[in-house]
Amino acid sequence: MTTPIIETRNLHKWYSGVHALKGVSLKVEPGQALGLVGDNGAGKSTLINILSGLHQQDEGEILLEGQPVNIRNPKDSMRLGIETIYQYNSMVPLMTISRNVFIGREPLKWSIGGFGILDERKMREDSVKAIADVDLHLRSPDALVGELSGGQRQGVAIARAMHFKSKVMILDEPTNHLSVKETAKVIGFVQGLKAQGVTAIFISHNMHHVFACCDRIVAMALGQIVLDKPVSETSIEEVSEML
Repeated sequence: MTTPIIETRNLHKWYSGVHALKGVSLKVEPGQALGLVGDNGAGKSTLINILSGLHQQDEGEILLEGQPVNIRNPKDSMRLGIETIYQYNSMVPLMTISRNVFIGREPLKWSIGGFGILDERKMREDSVKAIADVDLHLRSPDALVGELSGGQRQGVAIARAMHFKSKVMILDEPTNHLSVKETAKVIGFVQGLKAQGVTAIFISHNMHHVFACCDRIVAMALGQIVLDKPVSETSIEEVSEML
């Protein structure tokens, strides 16, 4: 059997007495697109926040490619190859596309003690290539992200994750508030990840979007997994009944 890219074992999380995760055990296979669904309060955001390093579990363990890992903060998560694209805060509107692609990981021409001069030429050149690699065509890497549409912003965030060779991409409600055309583009981005060997965890309230781009669906309710099936073996009606 293939070693899971990510495995959680018996994860528990409490918030001020609220038991948000109740023994969540999950295996995510390499190159798989997994849809994670559930109503508000189901526990899916808590699970994603733990994988992305925003919070830490109170009990249980996380394995990456079969090895136990300790994810203490978002930098740990990114260092391990887990990139999380949040619906609202994955981009900085007042910064350029190239600066957003490299935010927190800017290349320097030279540095002394961690301080130096940004290599802006490399950022522009590499960001153009990264964006083209996900079939997104924008006029200039110097354009402000705030001038882009919602779908284009998601494309830039995905291009950033691809450029830094992420193993797992977590997309939190990536199609929320997008037009039909832009939604189709984002779904296409997710479908293209598998061909590049990237595992995707796709969180959405929209079942049709999940079924359009995922291989497997996991439904959560009240802090537990209540359904875990290949998309081909279930239906929107069955998943909805479990929530």
